[in-house]
Amino acid sequence: MPIRSMTGFARVSRATASAELTLSIKTVNHRGLDMHFHMPLEFDAVELALRRAVRARVQRGHVQLQVHLNRAAGSAGAALINEPLLRAWLESFRDAAQRLGIDSQPDLNQALRLPGMLESRIETGDPEALEAETLAAANEAIEELDAFRLREGKAIEAEIRTRVEALCDLVRRMEQIRNRALPYFQQRLRDRLGELLGAAQIDPARIAQEAAILAERSDISEELVRLKTHADQVDALLSAEGETGKKLDFLLQEMNREANTVLSKTGGLGETGLTLTDLGLAAKAEIDRIREQSLNIE
Repeated sequence: MPIRSMTGFARVSRATASAELTLSIKTVNHRGLDMHFHMPLEFDAVELALRRAVRARVQRGHVQLQVHLNRAAGSAGAALINEPLLRAWLESFRDAAQRLGIDSQPDLNQALRLPGMLESRIETGDPEALEAETLAAANEAIEELDAFRLREGKAIEAEIRTRVEALCDLVRRMEQIRNRALPYFQQRLRDRLGELLGAAQIDPARIAQEAAILAERSDISEELVRLKTHADQVDALLSAEGETGKKLDFLLQEMNREANTVLSKTGGLGETGLTLTDLGLAAKAEIDRIREQSLNIE
C-alpha cells in the first residue's frame, strides 16, 4: 500500500444555478482523525455525508474543510440576524450594566457589527441539487487531496529508506569494531592489573576470564542485532497496509532505546570506545531524522 503524507491541500470550484460553489480541504499532522467543517448554514444537511466521504479516504490527520458560495450577479439573497447570539449579547450587556451601576442602553448598530451577528443567506434554488453539487465537489477535492498526499508520501518514503540504509551501514561498522574489541579488553585489563600489582606474576587464565567479563559488560552485539532487525521492520512497515505512521513511531522509540544502550556501554573504552560512541551518536541522529519524517505519515 503506498505511503501517504498527512499533509495535503485541494480546492474545487463548481457553478450552481445562482452561485459559484468553492470547496477546499486541507490536512495536517494529528494523532487521530480530527475533522473541522466551516460552511454556511445552508449546508448543515450535507455535513454528515461530507464527513463520511472524508473518513472513507483519510485515516489520520487534522482536516479542515471549507465551503464558500459566491453569489452570482442578480441572485436573490438576504441578511438574517443571528438571534441566539444577539440575545446572549443583550443579556451580557444588561447584566454588566446592572452589576457596575451603569445607566446605559444597548446600541443595536454596535451589536450588528459583531462578527457572526449577521448571517448571509443565499437563495440557492433546489436544496437537493445543491447538496448533490457539494458532494460532487467534495469527492473531486478528496481525489485531488489524495493525489497530493501520495506524492508527498512517496518523497517521505524515499527519504526514510535512505536514512535506514545509512543506519544499517553504521551498525555494520560498529559490528566490525566490536568483533575486534576482545584483544583490546584483555590488554586493557593486563595493563590495569600490572599497575596495581607491579612485578607480581599474573595468571593469564585469570586475565582472560576477567577480560571476558569486562567484554560481556561492554558487549553491544545484542543491541546491534536488534537495531538491524528493527531496520528490516521499518522496510516491512513502509510496504504494509493500515496506519503505518503510528506503528513506525513505536518502532523508532525502540530503536532509539537500543542506540542509547549502545552509548551507555561504550564509555570509558579508550579509542575503541570513542569510535563506537561516535558511530552510536551518528546512529541516533539517523533515527531522529527518520522519526521526523515518520511524524507526517498517515
